Amino acid sequence: MSSKTKVLQVYRSLLRESEKLSAYNFRNYAKRRIRDAFRDNKSLQDASSIQAELEFATKNLDVIHRQVIVGHLYASEKLVIENNPSMTTK
Repeated sequence: MSSKTKVLQVYRSLLRESEKLSAYNFRNYAKRRIRDAFRDNKSLQDASSIQAELEFATKNLDVIHRQVIVGHLYASEKLVIENNPSMTTK
């Protein structure tokens, strides 16, 4: 598997997993940080630095996954901003 394929796979996995976070602020922060980090490192050319960043991203994927599990154990109500505007409550 090429490094570009691995990078895209880890990127998509991170975004997918961060979408599962139950807290709105954590979810948006994680997605923003993931996008920023990958954007900042898109110009890397050295194979060893690419590999180091991929390992760092994989460790963070594990952290996000654990946080998703813990977040679901202690879930709270959704914020007003998260509610679907098309649904009306009576």
